[in-house]
Formats: sequence, structure tokens, C-alpha cells
Amino acid sequence: MILSDRDIKKLLKEGKIKIEPMENPDVQIQPSGIDLRLGNEFRLFKTSSTPIIDTKVQTDGYTEVVRIEDDKQFIIHPGEFVLGTTKEYIKMADNLMGVVDGRSSLGRLGIIVHSTSAGINPGWEGIFTLEISNVGKIPVALYPGMRVCKLVFHELTSLPEKPYNLKEGAKYQKQKGLEESKIFKDL
Repeated sequence: MILSDRDIKKLLKEGKIKIEPMENPDVQIQPSGIDLRLGNEFRLFKTSSTPIIDTKVQTDGYTEVVRIEDDKQFIIHPGEFVLGTTKEYIKMADNLMGVVDGRSSLGRLGIIVHSTSAGINPGWEGIFTLEISNVGKIPVALYPGMRVCKLVFHELTSLPEKPYNLKEGAKYQKQKGLEESKIFKDL
């Protein structure tokens, strides 16, 4: 079951969902989700100095963090892939999972806001990482604070045996900013 705006407002008030800061609830809370805003940090891949990323080995420093001020633009070029964040810190209740979906208005410009793994596990909390690509033909300016995606909440049929916050080795629990991949921990 997907939660409506009515249910979302109720759970926010009860503290079962946490989305902070929410700049403008009247605009951000949609009929079936909450619009999230683009954060200020981006991770760019160092393609000229990183020969390979081996998923079995911890590889540090293959990206660099770029911070953009609120009133400045971040240009994403055709064919480019970067990591970004949401401005909002998210905390999911144990009986909910979330799905992040890009906004149609950006999709019409060739911007994919989240390439893979759009699901947010029950019990997860942190700053959400976005996997942003420009599949269009023209560079696009993005601005910190702009609404870039929607978080849709799905209610589980029962509580999970082990929500993400209780899972041993939860790699991205309570992340405060952009982190490089920790896939090497799986192998």
C-alpha cells in the first residue's frame, strides 16, 4: 500500500517518519509522496587518475567532493555521472520502505536523478545519495535546494525480522553526507 499525503502528514507529526529540514511542506508533500531537494555536495569521478575500480578491493580517493553554494549552479554535462545528496535527513519507520523517483520535469531534460537502487529499507536513516546522470544532448544546470525527486512510502504487510538499523554491517546507516561505494565489504 502506498501512503497518501494524509497518512504522510500523520506519520510526520507522530515522528514515525523524519524528513528534516522540510523547507515548504505545502509544496513538498505531494498526493503520494514527499519531494526532496538537491543538496550542496557532489562527488565527481577522477577518470584521469583512476585506472580501475576493483569491486573486491577497497579503493579510496577515486572521487572528489565538490561543494556548491545555494545560489550557484552545478552543471552536469551529457554522458556525465555524479553522486549528489538530498538536503533532507530521512528516517524510516520499521514498518515502511521508501522508493525514490525522479521528477518528470528533469527527466524531460535528460536528467536521471537516481540510476539504481531507489529503495530505502525499513529502519534506514541518513542523508540519501542520488546517482545523477545526464543522458541528454545538452548540459543542464542544477541548483542546490531545487526539488529533484519524490520519496514514496510503502507500508509493509508485517514488521521485518531485522530492519536496516539492526542489520549487522549496514554500510550506509546514518550517513551524514556523500560516501564512496562500500561494495568491497560484500566480497
